[in-house]
Amino acid sequence: MDPRPKHYCGVFGIYGHPNAAEISYYGLYALQHRGQESAGIVSTDGEKFYAHKGMGLVPAIFDGEVLHKLIGRSAIGHTRYSTQGSSNLQNAQPLTVDCAKGKIAIAHNGNLTNAAALREELEAKGSIFQTTVDSEIILHLLAQPERIGGHESSLIEALHRIEGAYSLVLLTERELVGVRDPHGFRPLSLGRLPDGAYVLASETCAFDLTKAEFIRDLEPGEVVIIDDNGLRSIKAFPEAERRAFCIFEYVYFARPDSNIAGRNVYQVRVEMGRQMAREHRLDADIVVPVPDSGVCAALGYSLESGVPFEMAFVRNHYVGRSFLQPSQFVRDFAVRVKLNLIAELVRGKRVVIVDDSIVRGTTSRARVASLKDAGAKEVHFLVSCPPHMNPCVYGIDFPERNKLLAANYTVEEIRKFLNADSLGYLSEEGMVKATGLPKNHFCLACYNGDYPVKFDPKMDKHIIERRRARTSGLGPELAVEERQQRLL
Repeated sequence: MDPRPKHYCGVFGIYGHPNAAEISYYGLYALQHRGQESAGIVSTDGEKFYAHKGMGLVPAIFDGEVLHKLIGRSAIGHTRYSTQGSSNLQNAQPLTVDCAKGKIAIAHNGNLTNAAALREELEAKGSIFQTTVDSEIILHLLAQPERIGGHESSLIEALHRIEGAYSLVLLTERELVGVRDPHGFRPLSLGRLPDGAYVLASETCAFDLTKAEFIRDLEPGEVVIIDDNGLRSIKAFPEAERRAFCIFEYVYFARPDSNIAGRNVYQVRVEMGRQMAREHRLDADIVVPVPDSGVCAALGYSLESGVPFEMAFVRNHYVGRSFLQPSQFVRDFAVRVKLNLIAELVRGKRVVIVDDSIVRGTTSRARVASLKDAGAKEVHFLVSCPPHMNPCVYGIDFPERNKLLAANYTVEEIRKFLNADSLGYLSEEGMVKATGLPKNHFCLACYNGDYPVKFDPKMDKHIIERRRARTSGLGPELAVEERQQRLL
């Protein structure tokens, strides 16, 4: 098991381009880091929908022949890590529905905190669900009979029913729609191609690959509707009492070449490293990052402290998943195969090792051990964010509190567990300061327990499946098995 926090999802949308599917493919390629479990694209020619989804990485799912069949001038795409519902093809996105209002497709980044209650309510009214992901609930709400005011009013009404974190791209036969939740948990940016076609993406790095010009980030609570008449913006919510952008985007999730809220992610991470150097001055000979996530902060630490920077760990970029039994030998191999140490750089040295986070601590402990086995004189571990004390319910797969190392042990106890000579975390104040944005701009719940949106305390990624299992009389494992058999 990989102890690092998992990415959530990436979304992409384009309207009005003859090669919409191909551009979506490249957009998803740029967003691959946000989810590696499944991916999909839905396109439309104004009358029909064309869809292809698969498990695995984007280039393994799509090729020229597949993309050629995704006809139309508009499309949306999705890369998924499962934060709600199991990882299987049934739950892969985008999801589509054909209802009285026409065809609708949706791609969702985030987590709905009231998903289970809404699903029970809809099922009681006769709705039939095909997946166990919370995103399908939004489709069912959108498919409800249209009220006075037309489909835009129906969209706003549906958005007011859901709670939690969501950035959405929606596709109909005639429109591309982008939505950001009223607190702004998840990023969503608007761009434009040289020929005038609009694009939406989770991160601006997708614009660089598709040659789109960045226009702006969507505001929290904003809905943008793109059609043949151009783009119009709707403020779907009154001004939220607080913003709650996930600061872990800056710490770890976003690609360093992306810009979020006017800040380049690379530069923010370097500044986090500088802040660490101001808070944790150490007598050391070299600074070593854990690639790739610790590189920027380690560089910042080196620049501020004057301690030389060395890439002593070499990452193997071609590591796949192991299907061998999890013996101790295999677990040790899994740690070594991803990062190999250049022993000559650390032997006899006082080493500062920098990473973005410690979640369960097993991998971090292995890194310290490898440095000491290679002859490092001292090993000091620094983390470019505060200790993770609480699980995330808004779309990051942080484990339950009892599996978070920092929630159950003191810093000194963690240091002993890692066998490090010292351990230091960047302070919450230092982390926020590095972004250049005010503290009330962010969600910091995983650090301080201040959750901006209420949630079911029993909530986790399988809550819908467990509730379904209870109502069907099956155990959770049998319920999943039954669903898979229906797909065969």
